[in-house]
Amino acid sequence: ARHPVRFEVRNSDAERKRVVLGGGRLENGKGMLFLFSESEEHAFWMKNTLIPLDMLFIAEDGAVVGIVERATPQTTSLRTVGLPSRFVLEVNGGWCAARGVKKGDRVRFENVPRF
Repeated sequence: ARHPVRFEVRNSDAERKRVVLGGGRLENGKGMLFLFSESEEHAFWMKNTLIPLDMLFIAEDGAVVGIVERATPQTTSLRTVGLPSRFVLEVNGGWCAARGVKKGDRVRFENVPRF
């Protein structure tokens, strides 16, 4: 199945720390894609985020290596899946469950810069 998402790209430390959610919301079908130069275990916190988000941790080859669903907003608890990833896609909380997206599924990116 195809589940297109239009996203803003975050590929620097400064961009990754900046939260851009207009009015504390993320429109349906939109997300934020975090690009990292290395595949490693990445961890996120939600201190400045106002809404629950699903976080898809994605390997270099496009495989979803894990998902954090409905991450609680405005907390400093670290979220990770304990496995290396190269990309993390954040979408509205509940997006994965509503579409049946799970660990092991594959993602195909279009027009994403490579390092």
